[in-house]
Amino acid sequence: MQYTEEMYSSMPQPLRSPAIEDYLKAIYLLQQDHKQVTTSLVAEHFTYAPASVTGMLQRLARLGLVNYTPYHGVSLTSAGGRVALDVLRHHRLLELYLVQMLGYSWEEVHEEAEILEHVISKTLEERIAARLGHPTADPHGDPIPSSDGTMPMSSCNSLHDLAIDVLGQIIRVKDQHPNRLRYLADLGFVPGAIVTVHARAPFDGP
Repeated sequence: MQYTEEMYSSMPQPLRSPAIEDYLKAIYLLQQDHKQVTTSLVAEHFTYAPASVTGMLQRLARLGLVNYTPYHGVSLTSAGGRVALDVLRHHRLLELYLVQMLGYSWEEVHEEAEILEHVISKTLEERIAARLGHPTADPHGDPIPSSDGTMPMSSCNSLHDLAIDVLGQIIRVKDQHPNRLRYLADLGFVPGAIVTVHARAPFDGP
């Protein structure tokens, strides 16, 4: 049976759970960087044992939220993708709200949003978005999915690929590690900053 997002939302616990939403969100994010999302890739993302990941992927497949083929990989169905984008929208709106309205720093918000993303209602999500002026990016520059389940287009290149002495603007910082985010903020490497690469260290250095 294939579930729609509305059917998923009305599922009783424990069919609908933060664990399911975390997996769907993770698969969506992994799909952005990898042609094929394997069980081992998902296990590495969560630092879980591959056997436990296989069990969850099989469960998600039975719910119609993913397409799963053993030894080949997993992909989201349309229903699974819609749920993933909905959770991602909650997460990124919450990160921005925590920074702009509650004075959190950008390295603090990820863990808070990981918890809150599963519990806010549609009404609260819409009020947060309205209060923030319906933003399209979170504090790290990550695009915020729209309420209709579409992801804003974002085209940017890695700083690693910026040519020497060419002016560029930082649009997005994908790293979520608090210490690295704090370090980058201290250097002024935040979304909106204008930068120029003057030199590169050898051996694929910074």
